[in-house]
Amino acid sequence: MRKLTEIIMFGLAVVAAFSSCNIDEVLTTPPPPSITFDNSTGIYTTKQGREITIAPSYTNAEGATFSWSIGTETISTEPALTFVFDNEGTFYVTLTVTTQAGQTREDIRVDVTSLEIPTITIMGSESMTVAVGSVVDLVASVRKTGLPTTICWTLNGTTTSEQITYRFAAQECGSHSIIATATNEDGSHSDTVTINVLQPEDMPLKWEFAHTELHTVEGRRILIHPSESSVPDNTTYTWQIEGSEEIIGHESHFIYNATKVGLQRLIATATLNTNDNTTTLNNIFNIEVLAEDTYFRPITETSTPNQNKVYDYTPAPGQFINELKTGGFDGTQTTPVAACSYAEERMAKGNWVSLGGFGGYIVVGFDHSIANGDSHDIAIKCNAFNGSSEPGIVWVMQDENGNSLPDDTWYELKGSDTHAESTIREYSVTYYRPSGAGMSVGWTDNQGGNGEVDYLAQFHSQDYYYPAWIEADSYTLTGTRLEARNYDKSGNGSNWVQPHYDWGYADNFSSTDYISADKVNLFDISNAIDFDGAEISLSHIDFVKVQCGVNAKSGWVGELSTEVSGFVDYNLKK
Repeated sequence: MRKLTEIIMFGLAVVAAFSSCNIDEVLTTPPPPSITFDNSTGIYTTKQGREITIAPSYTNAEGATFSWSIGTETISTEPALTFVFDNEGTFYVTLTVTTQAGQTREDIRVDVTSLEIPTITIMGSESMTVAVGSVVDLVASVRKTGLPTTICWTLNGTTTSEQITYRFAAQECGSHSIIATATNEDGSHSDTVTINVLQPEDMPLKWEFAHTELHTVEGRRILIHPSESSVPDNTTYTWQIEGSEEIIGHESHFIYNATKVGLQRLIATATLNTNDNTTTLNNIFNIEVLAEDTYFRPITETSTPNQNKVYDYTPAPGQFINELKTGGFDGTQTTPVAACSYAEERMAKGNWVSLGGFGGYIVVGFDHSIANGDSHDIAIKCNAFNGSSEPGIVWVMQDENGNSLPDDTWYELKGSDTHAESTIREYSVTYYRPSGAGMSVGWTDNQGGNGEVDYLAQFHSQDYYYPAWIEADSYTLTGTRLEARNYDKSGNGSNWVQPHYDWGYADNFSSTDYISADKVNLFDISNAIDFDGAEISLSHIDFVKVQCGVNAKSGWVGELSTEVSGFVDYNLKK
């Protein structure tokens, strides 16, 4: 027994000798490996598609093996991890280090964000044709990122500018490719415009009109103005009544005076003589003149004071357009009909509808004609309050041809600033579809100005402010522009004030025509004026349009945008 015990003890000593170290004649077990990351939080960040290297330090790792894994997938067996994450998101990575003495595991988190590649848009058409000697000003709009961004313009492959704008001088005939590129450390994006330069005599002639079937009421005037015109300066014009040799106009536009009821045909001719060639363009207008009350619709027992239909809802880009929360959109408003239904339903519930920036408008009708009474005839609901007025110009229309559609003549209702020197009539703004999500919307106007409707990512998350139901890559809105009065009261951008105008505008906290208890502005049909500001007598109206009348923005508050929440025949409320 004693010898067997000695043998067992000797065997255990041998095993211990092989699995322990002898330090000062004291046997010890070697410690397992230790991992120390260079990031004390255990959280690393990188960008999608970018290589990241994580290199921990180790102790007690002689002869160790390494395994980096995400879930059940091993992504590396090296001491340092070098890896590219293809998708954005949050990933948990496990590092396992194994030696003869044992195994150690540590978990880290890797947050992968998307690349902040800038997106650039050249505002305007992708292709244009100009004559030699012309000058074209191009403006770029760039989506803001958190990284420094540079801009480069190239003309036919040669760098020409590094500014946000570029002036192209058409000196040589031919096709010219102009590319604007925005670049930062994450990447670059480009947009291209092609400009075809021709000799003046080779330029295509355009003298087109949106409508040639016209109608009006006896005693009124119609401005017949081309919707698109591209003709040399030496073009001559003649306007004649069919059957008469008398020339009654020599301009590219014409003012027709409706002196009697009936039908008339008006013939307009543009003539261009170049060398031995003569080019002639003709337009023929059929004009129907009716009596004032031909299609008046009286009030019946079933008539209601409120609008009964939205015929057109075309807002300018703005922070509440396409917006899924406060704006009330749901993503299905991808056609003009759906947009009108949205506006109808919103106002039926008493909610406001935003018209976006300058020129955005809404057109409504009623189940009867609104008579021109002794005082105020129309009430328009809004959300104005003291210090926040976003004036909308009000227009009215009579159903002159009796087809129950707002396709007749619009007459502006004058307000306190109608004849101010700072007010611009026939002011036009063209808005351009952004190239990428989260971009501001660029615009140019017919006064040589340009700017952006700022994308306010801190408040809204829709992809674009550009209306989802407008298919064209740009659209132009024209109307009367009032001088903006907004200002920063704080001096540091924190308190923007939008003062009211005296009278005559929707969504305006006026002391004259605003009823605070009902949140409505009141309007008189007798204030109607025609295309050049002359007073016009209307016995009644059938349609009302409100159009945002300012082109301005108030810092973090965003663009000034008229809001309306209902239209009322005020004669039925008195």
